[in-house]
Amino acid sequence: MERRTGTVSRGIRCPIIREGDDLAKIVVDSVVEASEAEGFALRDKDVVAITESIVARSQGNYVSVDAIAADVKEKLGGETVGVIFPILSRNRFAICLRGIAMGVKKIVLMLNYPSDEVGNALVSLDQLDEAGINPYSDVLTEAKYRELFGENPHPFTGVDYIRYYGDLIRSCGAEVEIILANDPRVILQYTDTVLNCDIHTRARTKRILMAAGAKCVCGLDDIMNAPIGNSGYNAKYGLLGSNKSTEDTVKLFPNECFELVAEIQAQLKARTGKHIEVMVYGDGAFRDPVGKIWELADPVVSPAYTDGLEGTPNELKLKYLADNDFADLKGDELKKAIEGAIRKKDGDLVGNMASQGTTPRRLTDLIGSLCDLTSGSGDKGTPIVLVQGYFDNMTD
Repeated sequence: MERRTGTVSRGIRCPIIREGDDLAKIVVDSVVEASEAEGFALRDKDVVAITESIVARSQGNYVSVDAIAADVKEKLGGETVGVIFPILSRNRFAICLRGIAMGVKKIVLMLNYPSDEVGNALVSLDQLDEAGINPYSDVLTEAKYRELFGENPHPFTGVDYIRYYGDLIRSCGAEVEIILANDPRVILQYTDTVLNCDIHTRARTKRILMAAGAKCVCGLDDIMNAPIGNSGYNAKYGLLGSNKSTEDTVKLFPNECFELVAEIQAQLKARTGKHIEVMVYGDGAFRDPVGKIWELADPVVSPAYTDGLEGTPNELKLKYLADNDFADLKGDELKKAIEGAIRKKDGDLVGNMASQGTTPRRLTDLIGSLCDLTSGSGDKGTPIVLVQGYFDNMTD
C-alpha cells in the first residue's frame, strides 16, 4: 500500500540526565524502547536529535560566576570595560553579567536599540519615529532614553532591562554607565577595552573595533574557552550558548561532541540494523512574527552531527511544476509527470526555476528548528527527538 504520510517528528522521553551518565546508551535505549512501546518502526535515514542541554549536563560542563570573573579580569585587565551588544535575557546573559561585573571596576554597558540582536525590544520603531531618533547614528544616554521613552518593560517578561542590568552590575560592586548605540566604535569614546557580547555578528564587531584602535577586544567566545581550575569550558564558543543553571553557575554549550553522535549512530546500527543520522541541537533558527524575537541565541543550531546531515535540501517546487511544466495535466497523469521530474532531478538545482521558493538553508538548521519546536523549552520531558521521513519525497 502507498504510504500516506511524509515527515513525522516525535518527542522521545528519557530519564533525567546527570553528570557522568552514559548518554549514548540512554539515547539508544530510549529510542528503541519508544519504538517498541508505541509500535513504530525505525528506518534508514531517520534522524535522532539530542538537545545540547543534556549533552552539556552529561559532560558536567558548568562554570561559576567566580570563574567568569577571574577570566574576565585576566583577559581584560579588571578596570573599565565596555560591555557591548548583549542580548536582553535573565536566563542567557544576566548570570554571565554578574561574573563580568565581579571582574572589573566599571562597566560601560552599550545596548543595541530599538532591540537587541535576537529581537528583544527596548523601544519600538514607532516610538523612535515619533521622537525623531535615528538608531543608525544617534547615541542615547540612559537619562536621554528615559526623557524620550520613559518606562518600557519587556512585553513578555515585564522586566525593564536597562534598570535590571544596571542594578545587577552595581550589586556586584562595579560602577556602571549605560548608553544606547548601534555603531561599535562609539564605545571607544569611553574605554579602549571592550567585551563584545553579540552572537552572530561577533567577528565583524571585533574587526571594526580593532581597526578603530581598540587596545583590547574579547568576545564572549573568548571568555571561559579554557578551564579555570576544575571548571568547565568551551574551547570554540566560550560563554556563547550558555544558560543559567543556578544563581551562581551557568551551563555552557557542550564541548566537542562529534564522538558522541558517531557512537550513538554506531549503537543504533548494532541494535536496529538501520543507518540512522544523529545530531545535537540547540535553539531553532526561526522568528516569532508577533513578538519579533528571533529564537537563535545559540552560536549555531547544531554543534555536532553525522555526515549524512551535511548540506542543504535539493528539492523541486511541486506547485511550480503543476502550474507551469505540466499545466495541461491533471489527476494520475499529473502525478506521474511530477514523479518523473523528481526522479530525473540532478544533484544541483541552483538556478533551476522549478526549485525557486524551496528553502536553501542547511539541513541541520532546518531539522534542528523542527526538533526545537517539538521538544519545547519547558516540561515536556522529551530532550530526544526522532524525525522520520524528512529525506523522502512523493516518489518514496
